[in-house]
Amino acid sequence: MAEAIALGERGRGRSAPNPNVGCLIVKSGRVLGRGWTHPGGRPHAEAVALEEAGEESRAATVYVTLEPCAHESVRGPNCTSLLIKAGVGRVVTALIDPDPRTNGEGIRRLRAAGISVKVGTGARGAERSMAGFLCRQKLGRPRVTLKLAMSLDGKIALPSGESRWITGEDARAHVHLERSHADMILVGRGTYNADKPRLDVRLPGLEGHSPRRAILTRGDPVEGWTRLGRPEDVYELSNVNELLVEGGSGAASSFLSADLVDRMLIYRAPIIIGEGKSSVGYIGLTALADAHGRWDFRETRMLGMDRLEVYERVRN
Repeated sequence: MAEAIALGERGRGRSAPNPNVGCLIVKSGRVLGRGWTHPGGRPHAEAVALEEAGEESRAATVYVTLEPCAHESVRGPNCTSLLIKAGVGRVVTALIDPDPRTNGEGIRRLRAAGISVKVGTGARGAERSMAGFLCRQKLGRPRVTLKLAMSLDGKIALPSGESRWITGEDARAHVHLERSHADMILVGRGTYNADKPRLDVRLPGLEGHSPRRAILTRGDPVEGWTRLGRPEDVYELSNVNELLVEGGSGAASSFLSADLVDRMLIYRAPIIIGEGKSSVGYIGLTALADAHGRWDFRETRMLGMDRLEVYERVRN
């Protein structure tokens, strides 16, 4: 299942509105087929793996990160039917599909066809990998990740606005990796006017994974960019599972104030700036007690001289 999850990562940021599923087909200790959801959501991971495995799929074990789809679609056959037709012997799935069109129906049909099904193996890893899709199913919008690069005293720029570069090359390379996992990346009008950012992925081999670009503004749209007039417009975005908000403090404050940030990436450089531009402005808090218990610390790592801290919003 760990290998299936790793395969699914290849589709993250490219498979929306479908989940980035990974699939591995094994028999007698030998891998017969590998697959992951392709750009735009088709073909599905199971279809790719089955095609690679061919006739050897019969009586094989299928490891898949999400319950095989069971609903009909004009875009192609459902994966449950493909697995039954291939005559696989066993299906191990990490998660039940929350999409109401499938939600347990795939498992029911597989078992009715005499195929053994096990649910739950590797569930935590699969949830992390497909967090954007799961957020869309649960909340009706993409998962929103806020990225902040700041000094030790929480500043993102000098008073003059100069901000290149607060963090080092290793941290900036990690940001590009995060961009490659996003369907869309957003900045505010102020950041756009000041920096004219490219917002592309400049890691060798991943240039083709650059996300679509969006701008938060109540003013005129920018050609080639998606315009959001307010953070709540994320509910109207189509084909977006993962939205990365990169800046600046106005956009960050707006999304935090609207309680639409699900994950924060804080890149903290070992420098002191003093007077300068703060990373976040007013976000609507009126009592200090309301600030506690909202964020769960998930991980930290060193990226050269800089430290990355990852937090996730605590939601019931």
